[in-house]
Amino acid sequence: MRHPCVMAAAITAIIAVTPVRADEISDAIGEAQRAYQGGRVEEARTALQEALQLLQQRAAAGLAAALPEPLPGWTAEEATSSAVGLTGLFGGSTAARSYRNARGQRVEIQVMSDNPMITQLAAILANPMLAGAMGRIVRVGEQRAIQGNDGNIQMLVDNRIVVQVEGDAPPEAKLAYARAINLARLAGR
Repeated sequence: MRHPCVMAAAITAIIAVTPVRADEISDAIGEAQRAYQGGRVEEARTALQEALQLLQQRAAAGLAAALPEPLPGWTAEEATSSAVGLTGLFGGSTAARSYRNARGQRVEIQVMSDNPMITQLAAILANPMLAGAMGRIVRVGEQRAIQGNDGNIQMLVDNRIVVQVEGDAPPEAKLAYARAINLARLAGR
């Protein structure tokens, strides 16, 4: 069992960053606070975990909203998003969207944030010497990105979000899609 002061600090921290309006996140936080004040620590912990999961889901939806509309001559599937708890190797938020042109060529964009594996990839992407060894360095807006020999693109946004643009379309199409991503929305969500 966690120390009560740690639980109170967690509740206070979540309340401080949560909007005041009533929604399912603030409801879960309120439930946690009531349970904690009533001495029901396990219930408080469960409610806090629910609030954190709901925040992750909201973050994943924000990632999906940054994915571009189809470029001229392309169609797109609906963007998908998911959130997995913060513990574990594959936690965090993800969003993806697939695009296809009339010739059947495909581009897929995947965005991942708050995943423990990002830290390892971030060290490579943030270092131009290491990044250059992985492929050609290209600019996507103000972001440095790596375009591999296969035309696939990887970039790190805000030191916590990895963007991957892949598929069987020509490298120029993948770069055009990378440049169409709303990077400001990703960084500021």
